[in-house]
Amino acid sequence: MVRESVCVMSRVFYRLVAISLLISVVACAAPTPALRSNKHLQLTGKVAAQQDIEACEAKAERAGLRSGVNRTGSAAKGGVLGAIIGAGSGASAGLIGGGGGVVIGAVVGGGLGLIMGVAGGAYGPTEPDPAYADAVVRCLIEKGYEVSGWE
Repeated sequence: MVRESVCVMSRVFYRLVAISLLISVVACAAPTPALRSNKHLQLTGKVAAQQDIEACEAKAERAGLRSGVNRTGSAAKGGVLGAIIGAGSGASAGLIGGGGGVVIGAVVGGGLGLIMGVAGGAYGPTEPDPAYADAVVRCLIEKGYEVSGWE
């Protein structure tokens, strides 16, 4: 009976890992500057402003600067940490059920911790490299925009 429970939990764990990897691949968008509404933005419009943002980002990259944002790496770190904490918590909670409970608790806790860690790492706040951000913001200010931050 314990062996069947472990097999079922292993299948659940592998499905959770697959879902986590899918989430980490989808969450790769880099932050962009948030423009504050001003006269220049109202005159040029959102489409032209987006083109100017892309031009300033390209200019910074041509200067050798990189955004420095790595959501996949953050998701992976969060997933590993979540799996370790979840497995430890699940195993300690499973002590009540004996040896089989420890294994089941560790597998379930590790799987849930992995998912929560990946989601937290992937969707957590990100900031670009400061030198890259400064170059992009300076370029946008020169074009007449006001930058309120990154989103």
